[in-house]
Amino acid sequence: MKRCRSFAVGTLAVLAGLLTLRAAAQESPDWSETLERISSGVVSIRVDGTRAFDTEWNISSQATGFVVDAERGLIMTNRHVVMPGPVVAEAIFRNHEEVELKPIYRDPVHDFGFFRYDPEALSFIEPEELKLAPEQAQIGREIHVIGNDAGEQLSFLAGTIARLDRHAPEYGRGKYNDFNTFYLQAASGTSGGSSGSPVVDIEGRVVALNAGANVNAASSFFLPLDRVQRALRLIQAGEPVPRGTMQTVFLYRPYDELRRLGLSRATEELIRESFPDRTGMLVVDQVLPGSSASGNLEVGDILVRINGELITDFVSLESILDDAVGESITIEVERGGDQFRQEVSVNDLHAITPDEFLQFGDAIVHTLSYQQARHFNLPVAGVFVANPGYVFSAAAIPRGTVILSVNGKRTLNIDDMEAALEVIADGEKATVRYLTFEDSQTSKLRVFYMDRRWFPALRCRRDDELGVWPCQPLADNSVTRLPTPGATEFASNGDPRAEKLAPSLVMVNFDLPYTVSGVSERHYHGTGKIVDVERGLVVVDRNTVPVAIGDVRLTFAGSLDVPGKVEYIHPLHNLAMVSYDPMLIGDTPVKAIKLSDREVKPGEKVWVVGLKSDHQLASQAAEVASIEAVSFPLSRTLRFTENNLDALTLVNGPSDFDGVVIDKKGAVVSLWSSFAYQGGRDLLQVNKGVPVGLVKEMLALVRDNKALHSLEAEFSLIPLSSARNLGLPDDWIRRLEQHSPSRRQVLQVSRLVAGSPADERLRSGDVLLAIDGKPVNRFREVELAVQKPQVDITVWREDQELNYRLQTVELDGHDIDRVTMWAGALLQTPHREMATQRGIKPYGVYVAYFGYGSPATRYGLWAGRRIIEVDGQPTPDLDALLSVVSGKSDREALRLKTVTWNNSTEVITLKLDEHYWPAYELRRTASGWQRFDLE
Repeated sequence: MKRCRSFAVGTLAVLAGLLTLRAAAQESPDWSETLERISSGVVSIRVDGTRAFDTEWNISSQATGFVVDAERGLIMTNRHVVMPGPVVAEAIFRNHEEVELKPIYRDPVHDFGFFRYDPEALSFIEPEELKLAPEQAQIGREIHVIGNDAGEQLSFLAGTIARLDRHAPEYGRGKYNDFNTFYLQAASGTSGGSSGSPVVDIEGRVVALNAGANVNAASSFFLPLDRVQRALRLIQAGEPVPRGTMQTVFLYRPYDELRRLGLSRATEELIRESFPDRTGMLVVDQVLPGSSASGNLEVGDILVRINGELITDFVSLESILDDAVGESITIEVERGGDQFRQEVSVNDLHAITPDEFLQFGDAIVHTLSYQQARHFNLPVAGVFVANPGYVFSAAAIPRGTVILSVNGKRTLNIDDMEAALEVIADGEKATVRYLTFEDSQTSKLRVFYMDRRWFPALRCRRDDELGVWPCQPLADNSVTRLPTPGATEFASNGDPRAEKLAPSLVMVNFDLPYTVSGVSERHYHGTGKIVDVERGLVVVDRNTVPVAIGDVRLTFAGSLDVPGKVEYIHPLHNLAMVSYDPMLIGDTPVKAIKLSDREVKPGEKVWVVGLKSDHQLASQAAEVASIEAVSFPLSRTLRFTENNLDALTLVNGPSDFDGVVIDKKGAVVSLWSSFAYQGGRDLLQVNKGVPVGLVKEMLALVRDNKALHSLEAEFSLIPLSSARNLGLPDDWIRRLEQHSPSRRQVLQVSRLVAGSPADERLRSGDVLLAIDGKPVNRFREVELAVQKPQVDITVWREDQELNYRLQTVELDGHDIDRVTMWAGALLQTPHREMATQRGIKPYGVYVAYFGYGSPATRYGLWAGRRIIEVDGQPTPDLDALLSVVSGKSDREALRLKTVTWNNSTEVITLKLDEHYWPAYELRRTASGWQRFDLE
């Protein structure tokens, strides 16, 4: 079972009986004439749901609608197309004229809604106005579903109405589900349809609205139009659309089941006589706790009368409720053979349908809706997490939860939530108590850290007159609360080796707010090694801290939690350095780890000591298997991938924790680090040992604030025999044998960093022989030899020895220091891995990520591309791009020339959305990362 939404099924899904406008002549003459006449009133709708809200995710999709009032510019479609949350939409008519749409109504319960367009915006078409005729929906009536195939051509799906009283389709818990209405079912011989398509009879009258499909049963489900027609008339009159509710769900049950529920014979005779065409009555299926009906109605009650009127169908029920908002009604039911009469107040459905949300830390929350309260079986109170974003996902609080309190204060609605957030400063922790779909009766408690730095903090409210959701900033809690210092002790675990190292190990947690440099996972943890107690410097691997933008927290002895910051990202190897303020840990007895210079040998017994994810100290005996070159596949996302490294591998080395490798004397001979790499489409990881010499070198660079020099070449190892086959002379063979008798191998260039001096002189396949006249055949030898501005290198290429003087490249450990959000795309300077792994010179602006429901998604500005021109003007860097787009107005169209990783050029057009996707920038400053608005 599924909704007929185009982002679920793509376009109008037809497996048989599909006709195009050009093939309409194959229909009977009457149908051909009808379809030709009304097709100008059917439109394709491009929909961008810009924020997750209630039952819907933020997403870009395509759907169908049809004109129901050409003079006023009213278009009818499904509720899930108009969306309960912020939406940007456009209609494309048959002649490909395009108009902007404003959402003006979405029903709180039923799957219909309305857009409005400006009729004056159409110049070349006069659309047909389709008339609603709910009374024409009859069993056996031949119908056609008219939809748009990706906005390119009209499609027609023939069928026959088979049922008028089907239950509303179920789409799953947490998703939008219609209720308290019948649905029509059509035997069409096909499955599906497009969202919002009109279901018309041979006269061209709309008898129903296409809404769902059952693929397995080859049938389609249509929403009847009785209450839709009422809503349209009120909208046309400029009046509100009252919608009443008892917060009670009814189902239609047949008489045989009703008798088992206790329906009296007298009542059955009365109903059968009064409604001879009916085969059942309405039964209470759910009563929300805390509602006006709670305590008055019970599940299984059979509805008999309201205000003295016999009621057996949903249309009559809703007619009474919609006309009695804010009033009380008298409801008569039968329960187990007994009759009951109750007074029940009618609530306003719109009042319990949220029209505001809070946005902070990339999260979206709003007051719990009636739709979602039904799934939880809770009162319509509490704050619903529509999108956990950065701030809640870091605390493992998922989408679809209901927040009950923050820091112990109840949150019945977003007013309470906003008040709770106002007093929480950036980076300050707070407790949140919440419920989940899976266990809606048992609350959970988590700690989250407030974010006011990475993402805007706003409160937004729907305005149907404007057609948008205007936003106001949340109160700016600019008070910086310094973390409270603390202290702790390291517990004993009975292992003397582990206890000796415990004061030097700390758990490091890293949260990534934005997808940058090919890194998309948001939350990381790993074992940090303290290397400088006075400065609070800690070494980790790049699978714990992959990039420089993010939040760092360090936990000492599983007890004391303090903030940290990124100090250095190693540009060449799987190393990074973070720091903490030593004042924050008081007299906690931490020690700097002692790194040995000794190189271990295969077969040697060692121990791995580190911290598990639960902060417990762990150690495991192992044996050195080998020290060999790492080899990982290229990254599909162009994230950092290790190369040019001889790493330690262990027999029975632990895979569930990282840390350090120590010898029998307790000396640290290697780090035990996690390496991330991509295998196909999956991100994988493996643990290997990193030489301690690299750690010492990085520590010196950080302390002295010096740059690392690089030859900017990637090498592979080949045996001397292969070099001999390439023509390498005997004298060089002997020199290399004497240089390293036990490692009879040479380094061969496998890849060069695009745009570097080495890229201009060297070629892949070159055999590196010497640097400054000294033979080299190990990765580390090369790195140590090039720590100067220029070097003389000797290579063997195609039967000749070549000598070059090459400039080395200075690399800092700053990593990324600036990102820009524009048109929903996250932009950055092309990162080094593009030049390293794909040979792409650092030209243009790299698209690191795109937000769903944004212009970037709608128009295909995908991650991995580079923007090299905007409106014909070159954009070699971020400053150039921002200069070109500066001053562009909302909804203005731009022409972008983009290039993919394999140099394939594509030109796309893009319309800006300055309201929901304003431009801003994040820059690393002396005081840390800061966000700046660019509008």
